[in-house]
Amino acid sequence: MPSFDIVSKVDAQLLDNAVNVTRKEITNRFDFKNAHVVMDFNRKEYRLNIETDDDMKMRQLIDVLVSRAHKQGVAPEAFDLSKEGMQSGKVWKKEVTVKNGLKQEDAKKIVKLIKDAGFKVQASINDDLVRVTGKKIDDLQAIIQASKTWELGIPLQYENMRS
Repeated sequence: MPSFDIVSKVDAQLLDNAVNVTRKEITNRFDFKNAHVVMDFNRKEYRLNIETDDDMKMRQLIDVLVSRAHKQGVAPEAFDLSKEGMQSGKVWKKEVTVKNGLKQEDAKKIVKLIKDAGFKVQASINDDLVRVTGKKIDDLQAIIQASKTWELGIPLQYENMRS
């Protein structure tokens, strides 16, 4: 029986490359000349710690980071930018978490959207992935196409397509 898995993963190496490219670009920019800029990527917790001189530079730095990460293959939805930056002395600090893995409530939303789509497939939640099985591979491909229009706020990937 054909099946595939819906997951939400961020490759740590791609994200690390995006951070390094962003650092390199910022050092060459004129508006960041002699500016205090620190970007640390914690691989275990998938968290970015960013420090800049002011709020405007923080926003510019995050824009560059998201665009470079998108070019590396990391979806912009992977960044949780909901936390506001805080000022600590003369430095602005912001903690950006990277959404990695499918949470239980997101998996339930995906299963509900699959069932509401009306295709003859079964969806089941296994840890941090949703496995979709069906009799026809065309139904599975239709689910993949339909899932690209869903606004869940998380990046989705499709793997282990088996027929």
